[in-house]
Amino acid sequence: MPHARRVLVVGIDGVRLDTLARVPTPHLDTVADSGFLAPVTVAESAPTMSGPCWATIVTGVRVTKHAVWSNDFTGHRLGVFPDFTTRLARQDGRRTYVAAAWEPLVTVADGGPMFRRPTRLTHHAPAADTPQAWEDADEATVRDAVAVLTHEDPEASFVYLGAPDETAHHLGCGTAYEESIAAADRRLGRLLTALRTRPTYADEAWTVLVVTDHGHRDEGGHGGASEAERTAWLACAGPDITAGARPLRPVRHEDVAAQVYAALDRTPDSHWTLDGTAVPTLPQAVLLDMDGTLVDTEPLWLDAAREVAAAHGHTLTEEEGAGVLGRTCADTAAYLATLSPGGAADQALESHLEDTFLTAVEKGVRLRPGARDLLDRLADEDIPAALVSASPRRVVDAVLKTLGAEVFRTTVADGETDRSKPHPDPYLEAAARLHLPPAACLVVEDSPTGIAAAEAAGCRVVAVPSATKVDAAPGRWVIGDLTALPHAWGTQP
Repeated sequence: MPHARRVLVVGIDGVRLDTLARVPTPHLDTVADSGFLAPVTVAESAPTMSGPCWATIVTGVRVTKHAVWSNDFTGHRLGVFPDFTTRLARQDGRRTYVAAAWEPLVTVADGGPMFRRPTRLTHHAPAADTPQAWEDADEATVRDAVAVLTHEDPEASFVYLGAPDETAHHLGCGTAYEESIAAADRRLGRLLTALRTRPTYADEAWTVLVVTDHGHRDEGGHGGASEAERTAWLACAGPDITAGARPLRPVRHEDVAAQVYAALDRTPDSHWTLDGTAVPTLPQAVLLDMDGTLVDTEPLWLDAAREVAAAHGHTLTEEEGAGVLGRTCADTAAYLATLSPGGAADQALESHLEDTFLTAVEKGVRLRPGARDLLDRLADEDIPAALVSASPRRVVDAVLKTLGAEVFRTTVADGETDRSKPHPDPYLEAAARLHLPPAACLVVEDSPTGIAAAEAAGCRVVAVPSATKVDAAPGRWVIGDLTALPHAWGTQP
């Protein structure tokens, strides 16, 4: 059963990127480590103020379109370029939720609201314009948000925390400011816990984005063009992003809404004229299957299985042939033994299979379309590559003469782990040899057997089906052939 996709965006107002290096933020670090944290430079055309920056973040269009030029929203065009919670609710009938204390975001104050029509809304205005009153308002906001996120089912949510910004305005970017950022991180932790304690969490695929709108001068305040004021940041983690991923281009505020739509599998309508796009990223390592993925050996394997089955008195059907794809010699031999009327021994069948397949491979193999370009791109980007195959070492070494053994940091063949595919062991072994967690690795596979192994290991998967249909799923991207992968990495919106 497909996992239900859900998105949480947490906006923390006015947090300087350089301050994060000094302040313990373990919950933000969890998001960053599971995906990426990247700087965002406020566009030169946008004032470094909360109104314009948050409008760009939640609409996916720049200030020249949404026309929020200050913290007074009068004259805005948010009806034409609505926030993502409103667009998803009104156009797609999705359940959306917003929780915020700053009045223009959710009330008619100062020309608002920015969030026009989410499905669900909670608002706790601060009792006074003081740092403590804002801490209290954020606390009430998170209390309500935790209840909604735990017990209800919003598909896309935005939770706003404003105390760090107000503290900097009143007291500058000193100790009190850092303490407020630490408090915001603890509140982020409560929101993340709310997701994990949902009764349906195991059946859901959550993307979490944490973003700030602008920085601050040392003495507090913003609105100018200094680097401290123009530098913001975005952290993002989810099933479609490998841990420690590297954004391929500078990240922009307008990308946040686009990332929300992508996380929900919602293709933006061209009439929305979004300025942002989902952020393309590179993984820390790529683990590649061999047969049917990099080289066109699946027909040779099927022919070998058919030849061995026929030699032992059985004609392999099309359905039975599909069942041997991605399997080891040992697994396939055991399967053929059940079909053989003569009751041939597994070991004899395994040796016959390996020898027959190796003979065919040694006559020459063809690369799959895009394989060489992909391997060249990995080398150019200095991304470690590993070959993870269900074929015996003799077959792997024969194919490496075509692929080039030097392009792989390590190779894993059948028999070199306790269990082979569809068990996760081969991919866990490859990740361990590269000194990386499996979540940091992107696996490229063609068969359901290999995909099952990679996903059981905790890797993100790009599926390139060769002989069997594969459906897309959270953490799994299906492409027609390998040419699409370097192309996607080369996209520079």
